[in-house]
Amino acid sequence: MNIKTNKDKLVQVSVMGQIASPGFPGLPAEPYRLDADGRPFLLPTYGGIVYNVSVGDSAFGWLADTIHPGVSISLGDDTGNRGLNILSCVGNTAVVMSGAAAGARGVVTGKSGRFSEHVIIHFKREDREKMAIGDKIVVRSFGVGMELADHPSIRLKSCSPELLENLEISTSDSGKLAVPVVGIVPPHLLGAGAGLTSEGGSLHIQTKDRAALKEAGLDELRLGDVVALQDYDSSWNHGYFRGGIGIGVVGQGDSPRAGYGPGITLLMTSPTSGIEPVLTAGVNLKTLFNLS
Repeated sequence: MNIKTNKDKLVQVSVMGQIASPGFPGLPAEPYRLDADGRPFLLPTYGGIVYNVSVGDSAFGWLADTIHPGVSISLGDDTGNRGLNILSCVGNTAVVMSGAAAGARGVVTGKSGRFSEHVIIHFKREDREKMAIGDKIVVRSFGVGMELADHPSIRLKSCSPELLENLEISTSDSGKLAVPVVGIVPPHLLGAGAGLTSEGGSLHIQTKDRAALKEAGLDELRLGDVVALQDYDSSWNHGYFRGGIGIGVVGQGDSPRAGYGPGITLLMTSPTSGIEPVLTAGVNLKTLFNLS
């Protein structure tokens, strides 16, 4: 990578969470949600240890609501959880500190917003089998404050130096940052998360209109895929902005609800077309970090 960064000035700091129990937001006595056609459903949602869904698997088809692949962590303390969610970056190393899986190492692959505010981590399946709700996991936070010296219009979000290097980005002939992606999400398909802060959390691809999803070439997305967000600026809050471009990673699965679908964790954004997405097959965290 021939891109200059200030990573030598970044502070590496530990943040910690515990494996979170699966949650059901809403009325305490009413766990049901409504799908896009008004039908009630009761399915697994975010949180917990997911044994059979991992980065690299399809983002669609699971009987679940925005399921998190691998392991989700959070803290009961709101202030501490905010620090965990904001400071953790995709590509950071995570280590299990308690329980039968102590010593197991994983990689941060995404985040979820509102209601849950979890950090999502990939661990090998055999390590997940040893884990339990409440196990403590430390993330070596590294990436917040990173800048690109020759691309001042681009703001990096939740992006670790390791991920930036593994992505094999470059400067195009037009002077833009060329970033390989598997697909480009048009703004009319971006739903839940719009208007919210771009520090942590997620932005969802709407999937109610399956024909529009297929037309955009997004109907075969996989968890961990890197995608571009067209005409969108997330410098401060997620929102439509003509000419803006964002780059994110698919961190969560599909949803039956209107306005929701695969959840994207933002990695970088530019309001001035400073990013040039380059369609490239197979750009996924599984291969970028050799995850198994």
